[in-house]
Amino acid sequence: MFVNPLVRTLRCRIRRRPGSFGLLATAIGSAGALIGEIRTQRLGTVHTIRDIEVLVSDLDHLDRVLAVIAESTDAEVMEVIDEVRRKHVGGKIHMVSRFPVTSLADLRRVYTPGVAEICRLIAADSSKAKVYTSIPRTVAIVTDGTAILGLGNIGAVAGMPVMEGKAMLLEQLVGLSGVPILLDTTDPDEIVRTVCAIAPGFGAIQLEDIAAPACFEVESRLVAALRMPIFHDDQHGTATVTLAAILTACKRARRDVRSSVIGQIGLGAAGATIARFAMQVSDRPVLGADLSDDAVRRHVAAGGVGSTLDEVMRHADIVVATTGVRGLIKPEQVRPGQIILALSNPDPEIEPEVALASGAAFALDGASVNNLLAFPGILRGALDAGATGVTREMFVAAANAIADFGAWHDVTVPDPLDRMVHRNVAHAVARAAHDCGVATTTLDADYYGAADLD
Repeated sequence: MFVNPLVRTLRCRIRRRPGSFGLLATAIGSAGALIGEIRTQRLGTVHTIRDIEVLVSDLDHLDRVLAVIAESTDAEVMEVIDEVRRKHVGGKIHMVSRFPVTSLADLRRVYTPGVAEICRLIAADSSKAKVYTSIPRTVAIVTDGTAILGLGNIGAVAGMPVMEGKAMLLEQLVGLSGVPILLDTTDPDEIVRTVCAIAPGFGAIQLEDIAAPACFEVESRLVAALRMPIFHDDQHGTATVTLAAILTACKRARRDVRSSVIGQIGLGAAGATIARFAMQVSDRPVLGADLSDDAVRRHVAAGGVGSTLDEVMRHADIVVATTGVRGLIKPEQVRPGQIILALSNPDPEIEPEVALASGAAFALDGASVNNLLAFPGILRGALDAGATGVTREMFVAAANAIADFGAWHDVTVPDPLDRMVHRNVAHAVARAAHDCGVATTTLDADYYGAADLD
């Protein structure tokens, strides 16, 4: 598999006779490309026009594929389509109204003069904003652009496509409105001041792609300053889904998480939080290894045990790695019966099939552990409960909901686009918010989370 593959769609005119498409597919494969989706655009009597998605390493590789097609087939590549760019032209999101305004009567109700009545209601009792505005269903997606995907510090504006993607998923999966907030500063003081200043317009704050260690300070200061859900996806989303994977792995390997030694390799934003969540469910200290002495010190201060890579591999029954270092874990370091979650993308610390061949009882890579399984439902559940914050118990409830859904449907990892997963997570999180005393709303007895998504 390619590292960050380039995806292009080849619109091809192919002779309608036996073997023509097979010859084309063979040519693409012989040039070292992978074939994705195939869509028939037109079926004629002489030619068929098909869109064939190909995955290549770079533009030079694409040129080689096109050359092989021209040399060894009679198919004609009519057009090379960049579907990714096409999907991003004009951006991926826009704000729309919930009701049409087609008459003066509509205008009087939703704007002047009728809106003044609602403004007076809220002025007299600010809690009415939860009923009469979109605030309780709106999430600020905040980034300073210092840790965008695997690209690093490319700036907030360059990270906007990621923030738009998060907003799309919040809307489509759990019915929340996500608003990207791009910050032209990397100073934690300024970030905290800015978020606190805009917070009244939002029901929750989702911090995105803020590099460690600043992300820890920003998140903790915002939690202290604001009585609302503060969610850092790189920490809490990754840790929640990883915890779900740990619980699933223990069920599959018939291992008790409470009697297992857990090791965390890499103690950045994700790894440090994974370790904290793991300590909560196992009630045991987690072995933690990182090249940064400061990261190890933070881990120890949180209740973990400072370790090295070799010590983790020798002593841990469950190993989680989030280092970004390809091939860091060697096959000979894997002990029989270990659970290995090598989560760095796009290249894991050890390939799952290699870990299994070396004796691991269970192995996954980062492609299977998707934050999308967590953040929509967590935010929806927290907002449904009117939570004043997101507690560790709420994250653990989300992890259990994901793991239980997978077990119920007999899959290792649920489909992140299955809205029932997010409905179940929202339910579990809202219930946990009530149980741990941070909820401000009353849920109906039959509340089952994001019910309006049915």
